[in-house]
Amino acid sequence: MTLGMTLTLFPAIDLKDGACVRLRRGEMAEATVYSDDPGAQARAWQDGGCEWLHVVDLNGAFAGRPVNAAAVRAILASVSVPVQLGGGIRDMAGIGHWLEAGVRRVILGSAAAKNPALVREACGAWPGRIVVGIDARDGFVATEGWAETSSMTAIDLAARLEDAGAAAIVFTDIGRDGMLGGLDLARTVELSRRTAVPVIASGGVGSAADLVALRQAAAGTGITGVIVGRALYDGRVTLAQALAALAA
Repeated sequence: MTLGMTLTLFPAIDLKDGACVRLRRGEMAEATVYSDDPGAQARAWQDGGCEWLHVVDLNGAFAGRPVNAAAVRAILASVSVPVQLGGGIRDMAGIGHWLEAGVRRVILGSAAAKNPALVREACGAWPGRIVVGIDARDGFVATEGWAETSSMTAIDLAARLEDAGAAAIVFTDIGRDGMLGGLDLARTVELSRRTAVPVIASGGVGSAADLVALRQAAAGTGITGVIVGRALYDGRVTLAQALAALAA
């Protein structure tokens, strides 16, 4: 990456029981509902200038199968910008279903940690359309909607899948997610330096200053974007401020 590269902003649409919510540290009991119309929320982000959307089926992540399919379809019908989707997608049939339905990229999280062969097969079948989601608690990979923590580090998992052909890695620090205290820049930068796969930062953005700090830290690394949720919904950062902070 060069100093002049603009990072991509991915507004987060986290779906729980058909509504747009944000969690704190991945706890389903700590959900704040922001909109009961996911399609309208997606349109608002698109109309504000976003070029991508990051959608997660939270119920699906826990259940191991898609739960908020109707809400996802409503989002796809409401926007023309590309959507990346994660949460409960654990097999080739599920991946294929959503890619054919209009999702641009499918995120494999728990499946990446527990079934790396699936990631390789999917990347081969759909080049450029598979993203690896690495969710870490204190540096160690968490799965099943973050309910389980493994003995594998995020860097180990990234290394294991580096040659699979993934389009990107979404790296989330669970302890910071939804807490608005800033990204874990050190771990995100380290991960990006240890893999050739582009990295999207996630977890903890609370201000435009956090985004400026990320853009500065990303210079010369493979960090290409950032996911922002609660800070946008709470109005701590407007969409215009976020896009400006990430622009070269």
